[in-house]
Amino acid sequence: MKFIEALKLRSKLFFLFLLITLGLISVGVMGTVNINSMKKKIDSLYFGSLIPVTELNEILQVYHGSIANTFYRAKSSEQSPSESLMQIEASLIKIDELWSSYEKHFKRDDEVEYVEYVSSEIRSANSFFGDILESQKVGVELTTLSTISIDKKIVHISSVIQKLINYEVDVAKYDRKQFLKLYDSTIMEVGLVLVLIIIAVLFISYQVFRSIQKDHTQLEITAKKLRNANRKLETVSYTDSLTSLHNRRYFNLVYDRELKRAKRLFTYITFMMIDIDYFKQYNDTYGHIEGDNALKEVAKVLKDTLHRPGDFVFRLGGEEFGVLLTQTDEESSAMLAQALCDGVQEIKIKHKTSQVSDFLTISLGVVSCVADDALDEELLISHADKMLYYAKERGRNRFVIDTSVSGATAVKEPWSIKEVSV
Repeated sequence: MKFIEALKLRSKLFFLFLLITLGLISVGVMGTVNINSMKKKIDSLYFGSLIPVTELNEILQVYHGSIANTFYRAKSSEQSPSESLMQIEASLIKIDELWSSYEKHFKRDDEVEYVEYVSSEIRSANSFFGDILESQKVGVELTTLSTISIDKKIVHISSVIQKLINYEVDVAKYDRKQFLKLYDSTIMEVGLVLVLIIIAVLFISYQVFRSIQKDHTQLEITAKKLRNANRKLETVSYTDSLTSLHNRRYFNLVYDRELKRAKRLFTYITFMMIDIDYFKQYNDTYGHIEGDNALKEVAKVLKDTLHRPGDFVFRLGGEEFGVLLTQTDEESSAMLAQALCDGVQEIKIKHKTSQVSDFLTISLGVVSCVADDALDEELLISHADKMLYYAKERGRNRFVIDTSVSGATAVKEPWSIKEVSV
């Protein structure tokens, strides 16, 4: 479960990392698309239309078309003088408007002087044609005019304006070239900056990811160590430091749990109260260090003999031990009690002050029965203690077993107390 939670955390971090990366890439792509779109619009608006050149071309068309053709048609009497007069006046007004619009556009310092020159030439040409109109108003016929002077004036002004057009086109081409160069360099700079930002963000995100993962791993290790420490602490709190058997505290916990389970399942439960015979005299004779060694040896016999998962061995205090057996009937309990008596005697720990043997021995009070609702939790302990007292009273180095504690066992066994000596 912890591993799955860790995977979830790393998946979230990776998703965030991927989201940031995709976001930066999307910003870069969108920026490139928008800049390209802007470039196309500017290119189309300014360099495609060439508005100033268009205005100058219109001025040329007015001079060559409207004014020149009107004079030619008037001279050849193809149209009336009044109509010619109106067209020429309208053409001169249009030229003034177009030139005024052209002058409003941005002009560089190096072209201002030539623009002023062109302006003066246009005013001169318009003044020339204006004088012709004035003379026509006072009675001079257009048919008497010399076309040579008109053609000369139009050719001259056209030449002046055409030079300005060529200049505007050259400037536009240069500006476009510079714009494209600036555009390409800007795209490269923006792209480079975006790449560097993406790399920096990815690096920072990776470092953050590694740091969080490292902290998480360290947290898992610390948590594992803490769990192990808690288990060790719990083991220490439930373990007798001398014999490494379970202590009285753990006995209280296990005894209550297993008794309730046996009642629920209606199965056998056995409790043995064990005491080392004449242990006070042993300590007085051999000393407390040897006494402690004797306790360890007896504990080893108990553990080696009772090693099933349902067997629990406890040091209840001093030289007193307790054994709790689950799902073990009377006969098996009696056999195990006998094995414990034999096992302790077989290790041959000398006990010259013992009144029953030359070696260290034990006495056992055993209670074995099927647990029923009437079986009180204090009943097993009190009866086992009573059986231990009977075993000592009858000469020690033996066990006494009681099977009549609950009504469930009374019908199975014809005898209630069995005494076995070694």
